[in-house]
Amino acid sequence: MPSLAEASNWVVPLLFLLIPLSGYCRGVKVYEAFVRGAEEGFGTAVRIIPFLVGMMVAIAVFRASGAMDLLSEFLKPVLVPLGMPAEVLPLAIMRPLSGGGALGVAAETISRYGPDSFLGRLASVMQGSTDTTFYVVTIYFGSVGITRYRYAVALGLTADIVGLLAALFICRCLFQI
Repeated sequence: MPSLAEASNWVVPLLFLLIPLSGYCRGVKVYEAFVRGAEEGFGTAVRIIPFLVGMMVAIAVFRASGAMDLLSEFLKPVLVPLGMPAEVLPLAIMRPLSGGGALGVAAETISRYGPDSFLGRLASVMQGSTDTTFYVVTIYFGSVGITRYRYAVALGLTADIVGLLAALFICRCLFQI
């Protein structure tokens, strides 16, 4: 009897076999459908490049100008009384902007304080509890031509704040200092 780990190694290859086989059995021209989908995907990728470049430049300017540090200092008097350690404020600010940037900040926090420290655990939970709101709005909305997204940004940032506060609450309960 194969172990669960051995069986899990076969899941993805089986899906790659079963999905086209299912389409073929239903009379779908599988290769043509794949090529048509790839062509549409390529067109979408080309359409979102300007949005992606603009967002990446804005994030680079935000970090290089010192604006993130200024914003961290500005928010510190509000968040520290809530129990949010000042060391994770850069992650809380970067997460709605860039997944890669936030991952870099989280990795730096984890390497500095350790993965089993309160700050390392909080950084990890924060990474999983929030989303890259501006990335989502820029890329996904831009790719389909949505230009009126004011309420989506407000709702996304509200969800990010709730996610950050929930991460803090959960970490305080589970990993009390």
